[in-house]
Amino acid sequence: MTATLLSLNVGMPKIIGKWHGAAVLSGFDKQPVISKTVIVTATGIHGDGQADLENHGGVDKAVYAYPARNWPWWEKEKQLLCRAGLFGENLTLGDLDEANVYIGDRFAWGDVIVEVCQPRAPCFKLAIYTGRADLPLAMTLSGRCGWYFRVVKEGTAPTTGALTRIVRADAPSVQEAFSAVFAKTADRALLQRIKQTPALSEAWQHQVDRRLGAVNR
Repeated sequence: MTATLLSLNVGMPKIIGKWHGAAVLSGFDKQPVISKTVIVTATGIHGDGQADLENHGGVDKAVYAYPARNWPWWEKEKQLLCRAGLFGENLTLGDLDEANVYIGDRFAWGDVIVEVCQPRAPCFKLAIYTGRADLPLAMTLSGRCGWYFRVVKEGTAPTTGALTRIVRADAPSVQEAFSAVFAKTADRALLQRIKQTPALSEAWQHQVDRRLGAVNR
């Protein structure tokens, strides 16, 4: 299966607004790349950057992908005019979404191989960037979160074309991994299955452990 690359977006940190009166520096503002190729390393795409390296970036959050399949829902339910890069994503993808992408799936992208390692957790910077305070909660409730790739093989990647799935992991979907952490009712069996997924990022393992801890209390 392939995922059409609708847009490749990068951006360096800049002030995107204010939070409780303080200026917020963030790499959230991504713009489409016009060159034909980009260099992709273990920590991300050349020309892209993050301001908060404690919560963003790093090898398990090297590339953020968001499915354009979610756009109609946002536009209908939240009257949000969608475009490539609006959610801070590097890759705006067609054909796939959180329900049919699995933790551990691998995709070939030019010379590069990337691996799905966790969902994206909602961030207050989405509210600041869009001027819509309701959007992080809407993402939490709807599960329309996108996912992070780690880079398994570095190299040169095209800015158009498609990513080809070369490994379909026998693991929970991105949707399941997200809902298990954020759903009102905890599913202990699913949480345990997610925790045992080899490709899962360390950050999402901590999220799962916290939810399991709350269930066990």
